[in-house]
Amino acid sequence: MQLNDKVTLLKGIGPKKSEALEKLNINTLEDLIFFLPRDYEDRRNQIKIHDIKDDAAVVVKAEVKLIVNDRYKYGRKQLLKLLVSDDTGMIEVVFFNARYLQNTFKIGESYIFYGKAKENFGKIQLIHPDFSKGSEENGGILPVYPLTKGITQREMRSWQDKVRNLYSKVEDFLGEDFIKSNRLCSLEYALNNIHFPQEKQKLLEAKYRLIFDELLVLQVGLFAARKNIKEEENGIAFSCKADISKYINSMPYTLTGAQKRCIKEIEKDLECGKVMNRLVQGDVGSGKTAVAEIAMYKAVKSGYQAVLMAPTEILARQHFESISRAFKYHGIEVGFLTGSMKAADKRATLEKIKEGSFQIIIGTHAVIQPDVEFKRLGLVITDEQHRFGVRQRVKLKEKGRNPNVLVMTATPIPRTLSVVLYGDLDVSVIDELPPGRQKISTRSIGYEKRDNCYDFVEKQLADGRQAYVVTPLIEESDVMDLRSAHKVAEELSKRFKEYNVALIHGAMRQEDKDRIMEEFYHGLIDVLVATVVIEVGINVPNSTVIVVENAERFGLAQLHQLRGRVGRGPHKSYCFLIFEGDSEIARKRGEIMEASSDGFFIAEEDLKLRGPGEIFGTRQHGLPDLNISDLSRHLKIMEHAKKEAKVILEKDPVLESDENKGLKRKITKLFGENLTLDL
Repeated sequence: MQLNDKVTLLKGIGPKKSEALEKLNINTLEDLIFFLPRDYEDRRNQIKIHDIKDDAAVVVKAEVKLIVNDRYKYGRKQLLKLLVSDDTGMIEVVFFNARYLQNTFKIGESYIFYGKAKENFGKIQLIHPDFSKGSEENGGILPVYPLTKGITQREMRSWQDKVRNLYSKVEDFLGEDFIKSNRLCSLEYALNNIHFPQEKQKLLEAKYRLIFDELLVLQVGLFAARKNIKEEENGIAFSCKADISKYINSMPYTLTGAQKRCIKEIEKDLECGKVMNRLVQGDVGSGKTAVAEIAMYKAVKSGYQAVLMAPTEILARQHFESISRAFKYHGIEVGFLTGSMKAADKRATLEKIKEGSFQIIIGTHAVIQPDVEFKRLGLVITDEQHRFGVRQRVKLKEKGRNPNVLVMTATPIPRTLSVVLYGDLDVSVIDELPPGRQKISTRSIGYEKRDNCYDFVEKQLADGRQAYVVTPLIEESDVMDLRSAHKVAEELSKRFKEYNVALIHGAMRQEDKDRIMEEFYHGLIDVLVATVVIEVGINVPNSTVIVVENAERFGLAQLHQLRGRVGRGPHKSYCFLIFEGDSEIARKRGEIMEASSDGFFIAEEDLKLRGPGEIFGTRQHGLPDLNISDLSRHLKIMEHAKKEAKVILEKDPVLESDENKGLKRKITKLFGENLTLDL
């Protein structure tokens, strides 16, 4: 067997198993080797039934005394009960959906059960435990893998055992000297002890090595990718005489302390002569656009052009309308550029950009097209930067000669992750909302109160307000029992006959989405049923209520972003999160959303509940999935990896030495096409 052989080479992996493994990104034997456990079960110490306590994970050997195939259907699932005993007592073992176990157990035979004990109606039960007969999986520390439907833990453990002899063929991409100086174990040792741990200390050593490897590859890859956007020695120094106070004094509101602090940091960057690479991170409604306006004013008064790129045409248009209105009184010309413009209008706009009569340009990704030429570009701003890839940001920056770069996002990013995501960017945080902005009343409810929720929505509509309703799916799914946007729109159209209900989702043409959002903005639509396409959208001050169906399907940070669609006007606003099922994580999410409106706190809690793998799994940030690292717990290892990554690239910038060739291959494989690697 070779590392690049298909998993179907292993006995027991046919077309169906292979298809299930593919969902886990396991195609080759090497993929299988690096599919790591998420947890472990310690089965070394059996206990007696008499000593079993509620909520404890236990290993018990017991004889089957009675088998009950309950004819009562538990939902759609067949119930199987066993009464088992040892020399100290008896306990009930319960299996749900147990049709496949009908002929597995025999009265009078002994089995080893591993599972969690639960007290139910005054008696202790083992609920759906793992089990084995004889010495099979009888002891030791067993790995628990993050599986998918159609694969069992027992199968995965068996397959891992079959590829164990390939560990020695896996390339240890770190050099011997590097391994010794960083006091790491070998990769072969790590793989053996991560899949088949014999003792806790060896498992810890294995985990440290693999966590370090993952974070080192991540950091080297990010440093390499950021070469294209790294600050240059000779940047554009804006004039110290370009006084921003004149513009600030003309604004119709007073800046918050956080905005003033942020502006001070930006102005210092702009005047220093090195290229500014700064992220402005602020919660929904914190006033990031005002900060961007002041930076653009500074650029124009220093003799340069500024460009702001937004992810959607409707958001770009909203920026254009507000910014052009604000700059009109200062004699600053603002241009607007999108892909949907008429050819004649576009030609005229491109000419004005080229000759410099448009000093500020607002647009979509159309501003990075080859035919766009600036006369003297000095400042590049991207709004909702997570919607743009690294390449798009680089293309925009290349429109000038080392222009200053400002990226803005209202997407709360956990502080523990911002170090990784924006390690080479200076970060300014606007963590203060303008005075007078109302807190949104948030309620987490179960499905049984759904009708009451829509009764409340109807009252808001009767008062002349508007509402958003968000669903996780566009259309019905045979796989997931979730309400779709189409189904909800149809239901609400019948329920709210006196009002105009419209539907918007990501699969629509952009011009249709823009038209619907425009109509909603002008009050022609009362209820907008949507998917998360409205997560980043325009301000609709008259919209006072948002309902999120199947809220358990959304992460906390996303729920917070959706909630931010309302509360933008003078009226009291409300958010209803309808959760289904009794998931513990869903319950915690609801409690957090009800208790807090701090996007950064919510993002940190989201990281704790979901883990970085799931957050990064959306690939919105252009990062590879993390399989074993947990950035909320492994910050020290990450800092160590970051330090070593810098040393490696300082000595060997393009990783061409024999010692680093393996590392280069690992980075290229892990990042794939997500980042542009200039190695």
